[in-house]
Amino acid sequence: MFPSSSERRRSTARKLAISAAAIVVTVLPTACDSAYAGSPNNGNGVSMGSSGHGSGSGHGSGGGHGSGSPIETRPVVPAGNNSDDPATEPSDDAGEAPETTAPAQPEGDDENGSNGSGDAGGSEGSADPDEEGAGGDNGDDGDAEPAPPANNGLDVLGTDCTGSQLPPHDGFQLAPRCVSTSFGEVASEDKSPSLLITDAPRSVGVKEKFTISVSTRNLVRDRFLGAAAGGYYLESSFLTPEGLQRGHFHTACRMLSSTDVAPDAAPAPEFFLATQDNGGGAEPDTVTVTVTGMPTAGTAQCAVWAGDGSHRLPMMQRANQTPAFDVVRITVK
Repeated sequence: MFPSSSERRRSTARKLAISAAAIVVTVLPTACDSAYAGSPNNGNGVSMGSSGHGSGSGHGSGGGHGSGSPIETRPVVPAGNNSDDPATEPSDDAGEAPETTAPAQPEGDDENGSNGSGDAGGSEGSADPDEEGAGGDNGDDGDAEPAPPANNGLDVLGTDCTGSQLPPHDGFQLAPRCVSTSFGEVASEDKSPSLLITDAPRSVGVKEKFTISVSTRNLVRDRFLGAAAGGYYLESSFLTPEGLQRGHFHTACRMLSSTDVAPDAAPAPEFFLATQDNGGGAEPDTVTVTVTGMPTAGTAQCAVWAGDGSHRLPMMQRANQTPAFDVVRITVK
């Protein structure tokens, strides 16, 4: 016998009630327990932080409504992590970092200072700026920009002497030591210092005096800390208010024992002079250096190079810029 229409309606109502109860049982633990959130569903999003909305991935962006699995985040790598924000964790080389589990932050107290929902910018998203898809669905985050990976994703051995086993450098010409002095200021490419030997003899006699003419550009020769007095590598590099390098230049001449192999760098040169004459500027000028003579016959190498206040070769804006140096060879008869 078939059930009446009223019985069929009662049966349908009971099924709907059972289904609603099942939904409540499924949703409540995720919505109330901030220690859980959804896990990535596309292999790219990495969840971090939590809220009443859940912080698992969804819509391919690391945001969504959690599904109950533990929160996943990238491991903190102490070495080379220069971020001021402990929540900004570096990636592994240039690829995606391995994922590990970690407890969520309490609601309203996430590490990035938000309310934990990742809603800044208008949509739910990951609190980790390094991960792909961070900031919500389809880049809806507006003005927010992802932070660059620590050390630009490069395998950096270190950026200071923290991990060095060598004693600290103290401004005197001693080594091996580790120099902690910061590099300092670097001029723009159009104001980078340059230098050229414009005149030098092709040959000279033994112990004969001779001159070398040196032209410098964008080098203000007003800064020199005596190396013997403890000023070596002691001071950072500084520019003038116009953006020009402050420092001086060096001239050194040494006898080469061979022109077929690189010479030993340890012996002191036969001639050395640092020129800090308070001249120089944006326009090129010329300085004449008098060399007191070379002691023996052979081939002399005379080099000239700029130095900042503490004798380092001035930095350049680009890696493919030629630094401020020049060199000539002179036959000594």
